[in-house]
Parts: sequence; structure tokens; C-alpha cells
Amino acid sequence: MKASIVNDFAALIGIDWADKKHDVCETKVGSLKYDYSVISSNPKAINQWALEVKNRYPNKPVAVACELTKGPLVYALRQHKHLVLFSINPSTVAQYRKAFTHSGAKDDPTDALILTEILERHMDKLTPIQVDSVEIRILEQLVQHRRKLVQDRVGLSNRVTAILKNYFPQVIDWFKEKDTRVFYDFIQRWPTLASAKKARKQTLINFFNQHKTQYPTVQDARINGINEAVELTNDEAVVIPNQMMIEILIPQMRILTESIELLDREIKKRHHALSDHKIFDRFPGAGPQLAPRLLVAFGTIRERYQDASEVQQYVGVAPVVERSGQKSWTHWRYSCPKFLRQTFVEWAGQSVRFSFWAKAYYDQQKSIGKPHNTIIRSLAFKWIRIAFRCCDEWAMNG
Repeated sequence: MKASIVNDFAALIGIDWADKKHDVCETKVGSLKYDYSVISSNPKAINQWALEVKNRYPNKPVAVACELTKGPLVYALRQHKHLVLFSINPSTVAQYRKAFTHSGAKDDPTDALILTEILERHMDKLTPIQVDSVEIRILEQLVQHRRKLVQDRVGLSNRVTAILKNYFPQVIDWFKEKDTRVFYDFIQRWPTLASAKKARKQTLINFFNQHKTQYPTVQDARINGINEAVELTNDEAVVIPNQMMIEILIPQMRILTESIELLDREIKKRHHALSDHKIFDRFPGAGPQLAPRLLVAFGTIRERYQDASEVQQYVGVAPVVERSGQKSWTHWRYSCPKFLRQTFVEWAGQSVRFSFWAKAYYDQQKSIGKPHNTIIRSLAFKWIRIAFRCCDEWAMNG
């Protein structure tokens, strides 16, 4: 992509955002004067300010720098086509400030000035925020929300497991998967071992049959386990409060599971509505959860990446090499979109189960003593090159 230059713009603006207000530093290109102002975070105020900027500079676009790639301020500003948004990492601003302000003094107008100066002096090293298609951005939000709900459910499941260990640990062994309707319904119907032992055998059989757990060995193991189980404790001071907490938490887990299933259906529909889904559906180990996330990672603006190395560096899979004198060391990339990195690492881990090549590479690296996480990161690095080439071929040949 062609690098931006200062003379392409009429003015440069740095915005130091906050929750209630945003400090603004503005300079006309070629001028040595900096004007400061403050705008409210109210949508009407932001819109009014953007229109005033357009009136001041009607003939050329205006470059705007902030420390965000998304959020209310970015969403409001990118509706205005005359504003070209640049995102600058907050750590870059902090290091810039430390370089010239040895006292450590900091205030919002100064940070707005720093953002403007970085735009003015280093624009060729910055990339404007590029907005992908509406369909891709919807899918991006959906897969991110789904991931957060899954994390919430895992946390809640761990909490439920810890509470059950206090008074009803046997049910944890009877149901290995805690995010299933059969587990929710069982616990809500029989929240204690004493209540489960009162149930007749046919009642239990009917319950499991209704939930399609009709494997005789599984049913028999559970029913025998109920009959043979011994209560951990019958102390009401332990049982009653823990039982109450389980009855509070299980409905929350049920709602989370139903919400994830709702998102899964919407994600599947929107993913298959995009023609590029055919590329990512074929990747080994991608599956219905990871294929949409991979599609979002590459997006539809393919020209944003000149080669696979840019993708590897952006998503944080490429390692960082530091050298000083005769010393050299390699470390994990710290500044990157964590969700995208997680997507590629998870995909690499799944691919070992479904790809002969990935399994062979994993075994070869394991045989020379490489740890699991190192191998998976290295595999993700290789998969990105393959995926990038596939996307290029698809773009050329359709």
C-alpha cells in the first residue's frame, strides 16, 4: 500500500481521548501554529466538530491521529469521509513523551500535541485505519462476542465445579461436560445427592432417554454411581448455602450456552453468505468456529498486506529479534491484536489432529525436544504463509 505523506492533507489533528471529553491539537500543514480545543464525548458534539473541520478545510482531507483502533470515538469519526484516521499505539506516545519530558509530567493537551507531532514527522511509517465491508465487520464483532461468552461460561463452569466439590462431588464425575443441557437439567432437578438417591431407577432412565443419552454403559454407570454414592457431608451449614449458589449459577450457565448457540447460528449464516468462506472452510482443523475467525483475520481488503510476513507480524505470530552488541535474543511479540493471534494459534493446534503434514511437523519438532507451545506457534507461523498464498490464488482465479 502506498505510504501516506503530509502534503496529501490540509491539516493534522491529534486527539487524546477520554471517557467524558477529548483534547484536540490541530495544525495546518506547513504552519508552525498549534491550536488546542476540547470536545465532549457526546455524539452530537463529535459530529458537530467533524463538520466544522470540513468547513475549515473543504478542499483536502484531514489526518486525525488517536490511540484507538475501535471504540465510540473511532466509530463516530470514520463516518466522515474527509477525515483519515491513523491509530498510534499508546506505548509509542508514552515513550515519545518520556524522551522529551524527563520529569515525567503528563497532561491531555500535551498528549494530543505528541500525536500531532508523530503524524507530522513520521506519517510515512503509519498506516491509516482501513474499514472493511459491513459484512466482515458484523462477522468480526460476532466472533469476538462469542469468544467472550465462551470465556464467561468457562469461568462460570469452574466456579460451579468448585462449589459442587464442597457437597456433591460425585456429579462432576458423572457428567464430564458441564456445558450441556443434560447436566443443567439434572442439577436443577436433583441438586443434592440425597435428592438424586430418592429418584426411582425408571425415572432416571426416562430422564437420560429424554436427553438422548441412550448409551447403556453410560446410563448404567450413572445410575449405579447414584445408588452406590456416599454423601460427602450432611452438615446443613455446608449443603444449604452451596446448593443455593448452584441453583443460582446453573440458570446463568444455561443462558450463556443458549446465547452461544444463537451466535453460532448467526455466524454460520453470515459466514456462508461471503464467497471467501470456501477458502477457509477447507483448511484442516478450522471447523465452524475457527473458519469465520480466519476469514475475519484476512478480511476483504487483501492489498493491506503486501506479503505473508506482514500478516505474521501484525497478528503477533512472528517472533521479535533484539540485538545489542554481541548479544541477540528472541521473544514473544507483545504489542498485537491478541484475539487475532489467539485465532491462528488455536487453528494451528487443531490442525495437528486433521492434517497429516501438521502432525508430521509436530512430531518431528517434539522429537528434538521442542515444547508444545513453541511448536504450535511455529506451526501457526507456517500456516499463515499457506493461507496467504491460498487467498492470493483465490483472488486471481476466483
